[in-house]
Amino acid sequence: MNVKGYMDEVVKEMKKVSWPNRKELISNTIITLVATAILSLFIYGADRLIGAVLQFIYA
Repeated sequence: MNVKGYMDEVVKEMKKVSWPNRKELISNTIITLVATAILSLFIYGADRLIGAVLQFIYA
């Protein structure tokens, strides 16, 4: 397949994409940020706990 044919296919596929409206985009962004913050706090807490346990064992 040549470059022009590839680009034509890309344009056809992009017309089929269902793009979110502004409200959906903002809502999904907030959900992503909240989930990321919660997961980050969980990993931080687990790291601190494991570190404390290992320090207790090795000290």
